[in-house]
Amino acid sequence: MTAVLAPPLERHRAGSAGLRRINLALFAAGLTTFMSLYCTQALLPQLSEAFAVSPARASLLVSLATGAVALAVVPVSSLSERFGRTRVMIVSSVASALVGLAIPLCSTFAELAVVRTVQGATLAGVPAVAMAYLADEVHGASLGGAMGRYVAGTGIGGVLGRLVPGLVSDVAGWRWALAVTVLVAFGFTLAFWALLPPSRFFTPGRVDYRPLLAHLRDPGLRRLYLVALTAMAGFVTVYNFLTYRLLDAPFHLPLAVVSLIAVTNLAGSAFSARAGTLADRIGKRPVLLGSIVLAAAGLLLTLPPVLVLIGVGLLIFTCGFFGTHAVASGWVGLRARTGRAQASALYLFAYYFGSSIGGSAGGVAFEHGHWTATALYVLALYGVALLAASTLDLSVRLVGKLRR
Repeated sequence: MTAVLAPPLERHRAGSAGLRRINLALFAAGLTTFMSLYCTQALLPQLSEAFAVSPARASLLVSLATGAVALAVVPVSSLSERFGRTRVMIVSSVASALVGLAIPLCSTFAELAVVRTVQGATLAGVPAVAMAYLADEVHGASLGGAMGRYVAGTGIGGVLGRLVPGLVSDVAGWRWALAVTVLVAFGFTLAFWALLPPSRFFTPGRVDYRPLLAHLRDPGLRRLYLVALTAMAGFVTVYNFLTYRLLDAPFHLPLAVVSLIAVTNLAGSAFSARAGTLADRIGKRPVLLGSIVLAAAGLLLTLPPVLVLIGVGLLIFTCGFFGTHAVASGWVGLRARTGRAQASALYLFAYYFGSSIGGSAGGVAFEHGHWTATALYVLALYGVALLAASTLDLSVRLVGKLRR
């Protein structure tokens, strides 16, 4: 009797049921990740007042969480090479959700800062491994679109992370605002756990840090890491301190209205999915360059004290940032031949390090030169990102010649 051989496994392609489930699961992961990381961002003016701290010090409640993610992503990604992508992501997301329940109970700024740091460290497993999981399980022709949808989830998570606490705080204060946000994020964590398909192409290996050095020697990856650092530093700076500007003269908007600026992330999320698909079709470099220029152009529109221009400029800036992140992050997964989780982790280290250090440095610019100095600081960051992205083709050709 002849044995019937099972057909070989194929990576998930666009239109397949498996990819739809992956997209939903990683979308939920993006929601819970960014809701948890940025739930204090919309409340920074209230927290400044409640704890009698400056805007730059209040921004540490965002920077400490993202800084903890930056420090944890590399070791956690290495653990995923040994224990599996799905296990690390699920344990990380559940642990972070449980830690988050302590946030509304904090009575001092120091306590809140410590809990935010621990929450960031426990959360690191999701962003550290998600891109490597997608690179393992999704066909290369569909990877850009899948990565864009994951980034879209992070964008909408950013919306909810600002919108939910901003609206609740006007009614019940900042503690209840954070409590509601934490519970909503916990629900998305459970959805992620239920939906995530098991890995089919992951092969466990020993924890090995040598691939990190190989990735750092790759000039193309180094440029992508620099793009991540500068773009995210500028993005977090804008959203940290534009709130203070809109609450102050000449606008004097209520916090519930100011929190609505997060809705621009919805357009950014849609743009990220579109940018990822476009990069698959016409090439990554032109879409990456175009996204960076778009972000810079939007930022320029926020300089005049005209509310309509600020809104339009923020919308354009946000779309440009999300397009930049979607293309750059997907490019890392394709470029790394081995140790993809660690290559993605280095990208995310740069990404969250930029959020942590760059965002707080933006506070210094805001305190010394208000919004004009802040915008010029962010424009300088995007100038560096544009320079790094514009030389990516050159670095790829040089590496190709060396390999031949």
